Amino acid sequence: MSSPQILYCHCAYARVVPEDVKQDVLAKLCASGQSFDGVADLCEMSAKKDPSLLPLAQQPGLKIAACYPRAVKWLFAAAGAPLQNDVQVLNMRTQSAEEIADELLNEGVSSSDHHYEENGQS
Repeated sequence: MSSPQILYCHCAYARVVPEDVKQDVLAKLCASGQSFDGVADLCEMSAKKDPSLLPLAQQPGLKIAACYPRAVKWLFAAAGAPLQNDVQVLNMRTQSAEEIADELLNEGVSSSDHHYEENGQS
């Protein structure tokens, strides 16, 4: 089984995610040796309808470190790149860097996963 795709958002422009959490998550991802995609700001990419969001959204088992799951879902939808139902969004605004890194780097589903249902609820 292949490792899930990981997407890290640095939330560079909104400045709503604690800086220490962003830096710690990024450092742990880099130290892990596991490949991941990093973007400066999903909000900006969504506003510009960046076409690179579509292939990311189509990745099976995608794990995203960003902010609130509902917001991330709608950012992708607004850009014309709806997320698959099995996506896991980790919230750097409310979760610790350790918890986020553990969930990003470990395969399988944890009790704090945020998955999307057909009706768009989270």
